[in-house]
Amino acid sequence: MSQLTTLILSYNALQCIPPLAFQGLRSLRLLSLHGNDIATLPEGIFADVTSLSHLAIGANPLYCDCHLRWLSSWVKTGYKEPGIARCAGPPDMEGKLLLTTPAKKFECQGPPTLAVQAKCDPCLSSPCQNQGTCHNDPLEVYRCACPTGYKGRDCEVSLDSCSSGPCGNGGTCHTQEGEDAGFTCSCPTGFEGPTCRVNTDDCVEHACANGGICVDGVGNYTCQCPLQYAGRACEQLVDFCSPDLNPCQHDGRCVGTPDGPRCECTPGYAGDNCSENRDDCRDHRCQNGAQCVDEVNSYSCLCAEGYSGQLCETPPRPPAPRNPCEGTECQNGGNCVDQGSRPVCQCLPGFGGPECEKLLSVNFVDRDTYLQFTDLQNWPRANITLQVSTAEDNGILLYNGDNDHIAVELYQGHVRVSYDPGSYPSSAIYSAETINDGQFHTVELVTFDQMVNLSIDGGSPMTMDNFGKHYTLNSEAPLYVGGMPVDVNSAAFRLWQILNGTSFHGCIRNLYINNELQDFTKTRMKPGVVPGCEPCRKLYCLHGICQPNATPGPVCHCEAGWGGLHCDQPADGPCHGHKCVHGKCVPLDALSYSCQCQDGYSGALCSQAGAPADPCGGLRCLRGHCQALATAGAHCVCDPGFSGDLCEQESECRGDPVRDFHQVQRGYAICQTTRPLSWVECRGLCPGQGCCQGLRLKRRKFTFECSDGTSFAEEVEKPTKCGCALCA
Repeated sequence: MSQLTTLILSYNALQCIPPLAFQGLRSLRLLSLHGNDIATLPEGIFADVTSLSHLAIGANPLYCDCHLRWLSSWVKTGYKEPGIARCAGPPDMEGKLLLTTPAKKFECQGPPTLAVQAKCDPCLSSPCQNQGTCHNDPLEVYRCACPTGYKGRDCEVSLDSCSSGPCGNGGTCHTQEGEDAGFTCSCPTGFEGPTCRVNTDDCVEHACANGGICVDGVGNYTCQCPLQYAGRACEQLVDFCSPDLNPCQHDGRCVGTPDGPRCECTPGYAGDNCSENRDDCRDHRCQNGAQCVDEVNSYSCLCAEGYSGQLCETPPRPPAPRNPCEGTECQNGGNCVDQGSRPVCQCLPGFGGPECEKLLSVNFVDRDTYLQFTDLQNWPRANITLQVSTAEDNGILLYNGDNDHIAVELYQGHVRVSYDPGSYPSSAIYSAETINDGQFHTVELVTFDQMVNLSIDGGSPMTMDNFGKHYTLNSEAPLYVGGMPVDVNSAAFRLWQILNGTSFHGCIRNLYINNELQDFTKTRMKPGVVPGCEPCRKLYCLHGICQPNATPGPVCHCEAGWGGLHCDQPADGPCHGHKCVHGKCVPLDALSYSCQCQDGYSGALCSQAGAPADPCGGLRCLRGHCQALATAGAHCVCDPGFSGDLCEQESECRGDPVRDFHQVQRGYAICQTTRPLSWVECRGLCPGQGCCQGLRLKRRKFTFECSDGTSFAEEVEKPTKCGCALCA
């Protein structure tokens, strides 16, 4: 072997090279250990290979710690390794080349991992199980000396077949004689099979009577019996009507049926078990507000004060009591009503207080309107709270001052506060919330010297602090609500105190200044500000009063003899109390009627004897109706948009202005806008083949409220200019 020049040991799965493996190979020039599983080489292993010029050690998981530093220095002497071998560990050396990495980098941070050490000492990983003794073996890497009762390479196979506990459910294992022999299991009651893991079906030898269902258990069984049977095997018929099992209460009669007991109740009781006392007050006949008291199969009447009789049908004798509303004066058009013998003022929309003496809510209907408060105290220390409802994007809410000012405005749906107590320039804050959704929102403003806090609906406040020298705001300047005069508006806009000079359009209610509820009647109110912003502003009661706070929404309370949603329909029809003398009343609609006269009578009320000639008999109005007057005779009254003696001429195309609420129908609900809008109705005749229609349309988004309590927002398109155009 001393003459050997080339030794190829590549891809042999070598993990460890002994220190004297290459002893005496002085002629060896090429050594290939490429592609093995070598992690380290002992120092001095190449002491005899003095002629070695090429070492191939790549594709091995080299562990480059201080124990391999000698190899790093050795390969750099004469470049015996071509720069292929790389380190696989420790982690900070992973991937580095053995040839080019400085030797000082090969450091020991501790002992190598167990996997690295076990490659040259396989017994280090304790592969022998069950207390076997490990011995290194040059041929088989390692060999285990197994204790009595075990075998296998790692002593993992037990010679006792019962050692793994193969018998389940408490079975007893018995080892059979001989090597590699099996075992048998003695099973407890209720289990069977080679390993006692099969539950014995106890229902095979037992049957349940009368339709019972057998349920297998462990060494036993149970019977699920029908309702009327009991016993171990459902062999006993149950008597549910026996004294111990009878479910019928209050002397009810028990009747046995195939489906179980049935109760026939005595009069006055009901329910499956006759446990419920029948409510005899359901159809009671107690009168005059008497309270019905339920009894067994009967009832009695507890009469109101002054009434008597079995059904409280006898009224009291004393004279009628004095009207509580006598001497009570309700202000601002309020109506006094008797509620429980005490006078209560029902206020018109917008007014409040015990006598309706305060105006608490106002509706800014028209543009360029405002309210003006004077003689305000404690400026600039003030706590202001108000509730706002609008669908607009911009509008002035509050303004006070001139050069030194505080301005609260609605800007792009947000609340903006500009505040300058004398420290220029002024500052502004904005609310994070938008409040232009048509719902009421609470705006709270607290000012104290140079600081102002803004809060929406009780949320987290926004704070602004103006630094610098403090000057007191002008307490003599008025507080404007909802807008301001033109000259004040222009000055505030020019000084950037407000960003949009539009007046507020919507509702403001419950204005508190320093915890005092303000009365809008004590302000200077411009035209276009109307009292109240309750739902009653949209509900018209023709013959009645609107109640805004009813459970389903605002409702009309009608006068006697009237009914309908708007109190516009007579309770007994238009013919109730008619004035036809010699004729029959014929209803025309919900409010009017005509008289169909008997032979020989005429006139509107059939009160004139004889039948004179009809003055309208020879006059035929094309687009209208005939009207006969004693002074002017018969003539045509034309429909809108028509003229001429016979209403035969249609007027030229024009736009009739309209301002009203826009209505739509959704299912069974009628929905209308929360505020009126303006448009034109196109009517009239166009020359040629043209049609009178809208030439200019305006589209805006409005909030709708419906009769079923719902609301939504939708765009509405209306014409603003009419003219003749090709027919669509």
